[in-house]
Amino acid sequence: MRTRSISAATALAVLFGSAALSVTVAGTATAATTASVATPGGLVANGTLRRVYVGDRSSGAITAADYAGTVIGSVRGIGGVSDLALSADGGTLWAAASTSHEIVAIDAATLAVTARYPVDTDTGPRHLAVTADRVWFTYGAQWDGDLGSVDPAADPATGTGQVTLGRLSQVHSTISGPGLLDTDPARPGVLAVAQTGLSTDSMAVLDVTGPDPRLTAWHTGDYSLNYGISDIDLVPGAQEVLVGGSARNSYADGGFKKAGAYPAGQSADIGPGGLVAQVDGGTIATYRANAAKPLRTWNNGVAHTSDLAWAPDGSRVFALVAGAGGRYTLKALTDPTKNNPTLTVNAPTSAPRAKKLTVTGKLTATVALPAGAKLTVTRTDLDSPNGKALPAVTVKSDGTYSFSDTPPAGGTVTYTARYAGDSAHTAVSASDKVAVSRAKPTLSLNNNGKLYDYSADVKFTAHLGTTYKNRTVEIWANPFGADKPNKLIKSAKVNSSGNISATVDMTRDTDVTAVFKGDARYAPRTVKSTAYARVKVSTAVSRHYKTAKIGSTSYYWFHKKTDPMLTTSMTYYPGRQQRFDLQVYYQGQWYALDSEYFPVGSNGKSAVSLEAPGESGIRVRMRSAYLNGGSGDTVNSTTYGSWKYLYFSN
Repeated sequence: MRTRSISAATALAVLFGSAALSVTVAGTATAATTASVATPGGLVANGTLRRVYVGDRSSGAITAADYAGTVIGSVRGIGGVSDLALSADGGTLWAAASTSHEIVAIDAATLAVTARYPVDTDTGPRHLAVTADRVWFTYGAQWDGDLGSVDPAADPATGTGQVTLGRLSQVHSTISGPGLLDTDPARPGVLAVAQTGLSTDSMAVLDVTGPDPRLTAWHTGDYSLNYGISDIDLVPGAQEVLVGGSARNSYADGGFKKAGAYPAGQSADIGPGGLVAQVDGGTIATYRANAAKPLRTWNNGVAHTSDLAWAPDGSRVFALVAGAGGRYTLKALTDPTKNNPTLTVNAPTSAPRAKKLTVTGKLTATVALPAGAKLTVTRTDLDSPNGKALPAVTVKSDGTYSFSDTPPAGGTVTYTARYAGDSAHTAVSASDKVAVSRAKPTLSLNNNGKLYDYSADVKFTAHLGTTYKNRTVEIWANPFGADKPNKLIKSAKVNSSGNISATVDMTRDTDVTAVFKGDARYAPRTVKSTAYARVKVSTAVSRHYKTAKIGSTSYYWFHKKTDPMLTTSMTYYPGRQQRFDLQVYYQGQWYALDSEYFPVGSNGKSAVSLEAPGESGIRVRMRSAYLNGGSGDTVNSTTYGSWKYLYFSN
């Protein structure tokens, strides 16, 4: 393959009076990229080189791809490329450059521009078609569309005889907009023209075998054919055109009249033997000539397919399919001449394990299936995660089939039926799921509802009863509070007694769960125990001058005018407060004064200075407490600190 350098391409562009050209050809080290465009500007397949060419109008580029849709190379500098066509031998790629107003000839193998033919118009050229000796193009505004031609054999040095305008108005009035064009190798010398830009249906068929076009058939825009034209294709072997991807119209008598129809579509391309590839929104279908039902369908799951083209050998259909970001991606649709059957599988929604069930379904196709077609069947379940083959099933003459099976495993059981395809049909598969019952296992977990001191190490034991094969149990600990995630603390097989234990450090109230994930005969099960944890709380007393007992109780002694400092240490949690309880002793009884909440610092401390009474003989006591909910959070259980006794003397 010959690769043009940038300098050579630039010199060639200057020779033909245009902007600089950029040519790139993908090398072996380049990562494979699927061809895509922002604004479709033509699509054509080259059977000689087994390439596909895609124009991008917005970037002025033409991309070449292989038959898988992988980019081979590209050429830029084709201003407003709007349509592409190939010479009969596949050696020259022709492009309509609508913004630079020229027809561009490109070497189909190297992507080097070989000639540029300026077109004396400010509206086009727009559409292209190629016959044996000329390149035809349309141009013009909404009300004065016309036809032009390029004679590649004329001497480019003279500048004469290469581009001729007004070819349609030579034989008839002009059409609306730059018209659609089509030629067909099976109909040499025949050119179809159809208007664009309006919802009417003006069209013509021209004989272009001579030096000047001759009118074969004409239809004016009188709405008698009742559709707007979005596409026109010559039908091989008949004096017909296919319009809008669906309507066939005969032109045998010099006019046009309806001659049949395919199901609704927007555009089409006619391939070998009259096969039709049709676009209908995001669906693409192929039809045999004059068939009422599709041969093959592809649903691309998108709203729009811009353009399509047959490979000349009929091996595939190329389509520009709308995708993410508004770009169009080149898709290579294989086996277009094979019918794609439809297969259904209908299994019961639910069924008991180890009991016989029946699965039914149907295999249908728009092209008759061979008698006695067989389906392979597999069952996928917990015992056979890779699928277990079941006996093959023969399809009845009406397409229906059925088979019975006894599922040995419970859980989700999937039955899959497959048809391998044949010379006229593609392969197809379908499946359905059954919820097969499983026994409920025994699973328990101790310590539910128990209360523990802060940071106690508590052993939780789960007990698993009878199961089939799986004897593994997981134990999870989920401390209260959003900052602590649920954590797996142990996963192992239970011992011979069916037990498994794990130790939890109880710094918070905690949900502990035991999880059995089930097996082929026993269902999954989870049990939960919620255990509770106190906070760690203590209070240090300072500023006293001694400690001594009054009766059997030890007191901190303060002078009557000294303010006691009471410093509480409590397990920290963001926003946590300790409740300060104060009581006074009077005539043999303790009486509660108002309780008050004080914040706990990030160091876990809360210091409170108690105002001295100023008189002697006063006895008080205090304690710090954490109240679940009242202290600002709910991650621990209510905890009361010990009482601290204070006595005020002279």
